[in-house]
Amino acid sequence: MTTLLALTTLVGSAGTTLAQNTPEENNPNVDAPFVRNIRADRPGQTVTSQVLRPGRFQLETGTQRQSGNQGAALGSSTALLRIGFFNGMELRVAQPYLNQRTVVDAEGKQQVVGGWAPAVAGAKFMLSPNYDTPTQVAILVETEVPQTGSTDLKATKFTPAGRLLVSQQLGERFGLEGNFGFSQRGITVADMEKGQYLGSLALNGPLGDKAGFFVEAYGSGRAALSTGTTAGLYYRPAAPVRLDVTAGKVLGGPAAGSTTVGAGLTLKLGK
Repeated sequence: MTTLLALTTLVGSAGTTLAQNTPEENNPNVDAPFVRNIRADRPGQTVTSQVLRPGRFQLETGTQRQSGNQGAALGSSTALLRIGFFNGMELRVAQPYLNQRTVVDAEGKQQVVGGWAPAVAGAKFMLSPNYDTPTQVAILVETEVPQTGSTDLKATKFTPAGRLLVSQQLGERFGLEGNFGFSQRGITVADMEKGQYLGSLALNGPLGDKAGFFVEAYGSGRAALSTGTTAGLYYRPAAPVRLDVTAGKVLGGPAAGSTTVGAGLTLKLGK
């Protein structure tokens, strides 16, 4: 009888231990709407701190038109593919297309060019303890790929860029997302001294069960900042699909006074 009671206690203890699962599986925040909703890296300047789980894919496409200031990009489109990898890492590649852009050549003359911009490759690394914590932190590193893009826009060297991505969940459905980053054209110390800083802060939340909004403020540059705001609405007709529309205003810098309007589509695939 003593042996039987001991075996029963041991089996019960083992079953309880197995039922505890992992800390991530026991996370009460895993079903929060902020976590379960599609969080896209577009639109706007703010990249989400969310890292896709292994085996998940997310395709984000969008188009934007900027007007009201000479020399600003008049139209652009971008497709971004995000792939969840192991050990809290996400691989990504983006391919922008510029419909029309005014650039200054080596002789100081302005010319209008258009076509494929250089492809951008990068990776996002999760620093948070798991995928569903209310406070999430990640690092994004990326660069233009040399020898990609149309003749007038082709990249001739690496353009390393990095961002610290932080988000704080507010309740179960709202969230603040912030970025602080640095980018440079080239890999030398002289290139670093000409690098540009970026800072942004965005608030997003729900408008019913399938719709939501976001608003952001951002600044970029070095000695003189270009600043602006962006706002948008999104709608999810199905769980893996998100549609969005946006509008923005450039408040400071060379393109001050310009306005932007855009639209996008996000598809999420995988378990």
